[in-house]
Amino acid sequence: MKGISYITDEYNRKKAVVIDLKKNAAIWEDFCDYLIASSRKGEEKIPLEKVIKNLRKSGKLKHAI
Repeated sequence: MKGISYITDEYNRKKAVVIDLKKNAAIWEDFCDYLIASSRKGEEKIPLEKVIKNLRKSGKLKHAI
């Protein structure tokens, strides 16, 4: 794939990747999104309606969604 390079060890095993962000910005964004989602896997889920209600109550959301 263009814009993707691998750093290998002395046995030619891939150890790291270098991504050209100008050519592959979307791949990098997807990777970051995946890491964030994975790190939050065990967190409690809050229904959207409750989030909206809490934002309105705190004054952080003033217009309709």
